[in-house]
Amino acid sequence: MTTKLKVGVLGATGMVGQRFVSLLEQHPWFELATVAASPGSAGKSYAEAVAGRWTLPGGVPANAAKLTVLDASRVEQVAATVDFVFCAVDMPKDATAKLEDDYAKAETPVVSNNSAHRWTSDVPMFIPEINDGHAAVIEAQRRRLGTRRGFITVKPNCSIQSYVPAIHPLKHFGPTRLAVCTYQAISGAGKTFESWPEMVDNVIPFIKGEEEKSEQEPLKIWGHVADGRIVTATGPAITAQCIRVPVSDGHLAAVFVAFERKPTREEILSAWRGASGKPQQLKLPSAPHPFLTYFEDDARPQTKLDRDQGNGQGISIGRLRPDAVFDWRFVALSHNTVRGAAGGAVLTAELLKAEGFLTAK
Repeated sequence: MTTKLKVGVLGATGMVGQRFVSLLEQHPWFELATVAASPGSAGKSYAEAVAGRWTLPGGVPANAAKLTVLDASRVEQVAATVDFVFCAVDMPKDATAKLEDDYAKAETPVVSNNSAHRWTSDVPMFIPEINDGHAAVIEAQRRRLGTRRGFITVKPNCSIQSYVPAIHPLKHFGPTRLAVCTYQAISGAGKTFESWPEMVDNVIPFIKGEEEKSEQEPLKIWGHVADGRIVTATGPAITAQCIRVPVSDGHLAAVFVAFERKPTREEILSAWRGASGKPQQLKLPSAPHPFLTYFEDDARPQTKLDRDQGNGQGISIGRLRPDAVFDWRFVALSHNTVRGAAGGAVLTAELLKAEGFLTAK
């Protein structure tokens, strides 16, 4: 039996950190060895640190509950206990970037849920089924950092996780323009209805910074590696509106797309049915089968019913129909704290392990 890699979670007490802890409870490849957070939580048991603010069903996993929380800023202490870390800290962007750099330079790879390094040109930003080839830039990053095994990878914003996977299998038809409106769950803000009662019976038509991320990050995903950096794609042109809605989990996107060569409905459905990537080929533990699921029922996908498709890693699509301004329109759904956050990072780590980038120290 292969020895599991020892992993730490930085920012383990927050909502995304809790999701990491939950997903790692019985992971076949990774063992949760360390939980780390702010100095205020350091020294407590994990159960004590999250008492009264655990947000997931089922309670705190027993193994994690007994762990003593370490101070995430004490890099050498944390790094000595693990083979790599997931990062979900709630800190200013500059401080987060420095912390992640410090772990990488301590020869401890970082798989980050944070945005601090999303636009660092030699840091891959993965949707694993789409751009696994961007791992080729890691060696250039290591040269820049002066490391042997340390590096940083990131996952993209949760707002793009539903529609980018749906557009990607249609790339050979030449999508030129994309308009998206996302209806995003309150957990994307790290909130529950108990902690954010203002969201009950309410919609907020603004999420700071989200629209810029939604319009720009897909172009890095669809970019290519050249000369030790990721060259961002020049299209399609994307415009987005991001709206906070009163649901607990799940981001739903209404998508409008125009193509150089307009595909038929059957060509689109065939492309979605056949969509898969390296995670499916390698049979990674968290890979959804299928990656994309299309519903013929006009009332699906629904956030409450379908966000857990593929254990929260799958993408659900529906309502494909012609559009009077664009060529086609549809809706797509992803689970924002699984595929869109911790789960997407876990799947990325599985890919990196399978490809030999994550190893035991």
